[in-house]
Amino acid sequence: MGDSIDHTAVDSVSGLRIRAVSVDEVAEWGRALNFGFLRPHVPASGDLRRRLWTPGRMLAGFDGERQIATFRSFDAELTVPGGAVVPADAITNVTVSSTHRRRGLLSAMMRRDLAAAAERGSAVAILAAAEYNIYGRFGFGPATHGGGRNIELRRTRGLRDGLPGVPGGRIDFVTMAELREQGAELYDRWRRTQPGAIDRDSLWWERTVGEVPTPGDEFKEPFAAVHRDAAGVVTGLVVYRIDAKWDGAYPDGKLTVDEFIALDLPTSVELWRLVLSVDWVARVEVRNLSPDDPLPLLLQDPRAATPHEDNGDIMWLRLLDVEAAFGARSYGAPGRVVLEVDDKLGYASGRWALEVAEGGTGRCARTTDDADLALGASELGSLYLGGETAPRLAAAGLVTELRPGAAAAADLLLRTPVRAWTPTEF
Repeated sequence: MGDSIDHTAVDSVSGLRIRAVSVDEVAEWGRALNFGFLRPHVPASGDLRRRLWTPGRMLAGFDGERQIATFRSFDAELTVPGGAVVPADAITNVTVSSTHRRRGLLSAMMRRDLAAAAERGSAVAILAAAEYNIYGRFGFGPATHGGGRNIELRRTRGLRDGLPGVPGGRIDFVTMAELREQGAELYDRWRRTQPGAIDRDSLWWERTVGEVPTPGDEFKEPFAAVHRDAAGVVTGLVVYRIDAKWDGAYPDGKLTVDEFIALDLPTSVELWRLVLSVDWVARVEVRNLSPDDPLPLLLQDPRAATPHEDNGDIMWLRLLDVEAAFGARSYGAPGRVVLEVDDKLGYASGRWALEVAEGGTGRCARTTDDADLALGASELGSLYLGGETAPRLAAAGLVTELRPGAAAAADLLLRTPVRAWTPTEF
């Protein structure tokens, strides 16, 4: 995998060509992207096109001069258990026109991008899978999970008594410009506490607050509030929208939470108290919550927080540099387990000894010792952040125990106090 990658190269697949697009070709690339996602074409602004484009990272499949497939990646920082970050190749905007499927376009674009990412030093590659059965063959496995909640305020009767608050703290509504500045700084602190979180660049925030229009989306300014502690330091934020409705003479509005970040439980309590007390609101919809979020248990009646639509497997991950990735994270218990990994693309293939010392530091190195577990690259990706367990994969026949009890032993090593999750779409 150490060969130099020519990012200007043209690959041929079944009489078609794959190459990186120039900045002047981004408008047509956007048209092909919208076509592939079955949505009307709305031209992006020139500024947005230029800022999304990076040399060699925006690929297209060509039939003659027509773009019939799209693929884009960008560099990201991924938080791993323990709070360290690893460099990640974040893949997005993957489409193939229905007229050109099953001709090897996706495989060629993926192989090209992963090879370039490995050369750059990315420890992992990540993506959001629109369909479940596509990306496993490239070594990706579901790595984070999440889900939403619907809260009927007539049933909850608010938060439990006795929950911790923030003496001297306060909540203030903020403008979109303030949200961009204060939210970005808060998120950058918070993401290092949450395995599975990725960084957000300035363009992400500018699009979120409406400074840079997103094609096809009419921006409607939401309500945004930040929480500050007694010293004036921002410790949390909430962004929400309200659909004001009435049932005759009775208010029947819905409040939809788009973003909720809190650095600690007292801040979370203060922000949820605000959300649950907005006038004319009968129900609250929280679109995306961590699987560990205690929100239902904060309510007087936890049954009032029913599942919204399950966001399921949000982020998928595959290993590109096993030693670097596993050496960066922390672990739950000391021990040793040997993994036999089958990776059809070669990045993680072979036998690996995962050794964890007292204190939770670990290393993963090649070995010739007998293997304890056999698994594929996609299962390794699912286990890496602790979002999946080895015993569950073994029970499903996706991991094979070569030594009795090895799955449970691996689970003790890989266990994390906070399950992996990301609130950031990409």
